[in-house]
Amino acid sequence: MTQPTLVSGILLSIAYDGGRFSGFVKQPGQRTVAGELLGALQAVDPTIKEVRGASRTDAGVHALDQRVAFDTASAVPPKGWALGLARHLPEDIAVRRAARVPEGFVPRFAAVRKRYRYRITFDPLRDPFLEGRTWRIHENLTSTTIDTLIAESASLVGTHDFAAFRSAADERENTVRTVHSIAPSVDPSDPRNVWIAVEGNAFMHNMVRIIVGTLVDIIRGRKPAGSAARALQSLDRRDAGITAPPDGLFLDKVWLSNDGEDPYP
Repeated sequence: MTQPTLVSGILLSIAYDGGRFSGFVKQPGQRTVAGELLGALQAVDPTIKEVRGASRTDAGVHALDQRVAFDTASAVPPKGWALGLARHLPEDIAVRRAARVPEGFVPRFAAVRKRYRYRITFDPLRDPFLEGRTWRIHENLTSTTIDTLIAESASLVGTHDFAAFRSAADERENTVRTVHSIAPSVDPSDPRNVWIAVEGNAFMHNMVRIIVGTLVDIIRGRKPAGSAARALQSLDRRDAGITAPPDGLFLDKVWLSNDGEDPYP
């Protein structure tokens, strides 16, 4: 009698530079993170059919901790996946962790919290080592910049209707989200750079980039003080600021209800 094939799930944490990808989700004729990752996985186990990510990052957006699951009939342990995939992946994607999860595990449904970080560089001159990984603006970073960012972002913390902070392409009916914290800070290793860390339970399309764009419009004087709070109340996209470019956005960490077993490392 033929023995049934045992299928198990593997959960990866992957990092990538999104600059040369058309986003995470697999698209015909486009270079995507999911497409490159699936090709690398199939080089090890051709029976793997799909990868399931925790966040559908857009073109140009980077990740330090994207969580991706897949099902496999292979007996390769998590350590084997973490180390073995390196030879099949392009240089702009790396596996940082691997663990076992149940078959069919979907990271997006198991995500309980996410943190994005956005980098803004205050410098009139281009820096080739930051190009494509920051939003460079010409305004000077003053002593009041961080104070203004903290004061303006405070109104966005909590559970609110963020209808004004999503792209027109996002047609979800439920626009209520909980933002646990928004933390602007100067990078101690490079005082030209300001990081804005946004942590919440879930995010809509372009939500973090519109939050950042609104805050930057305020410090540039292109939007009046209080515009973030005003947009929350009006639910009108026109009261919020611009959509910040994708270059400075990093998916920094994803917390899951099940982080897997037998992890490596």
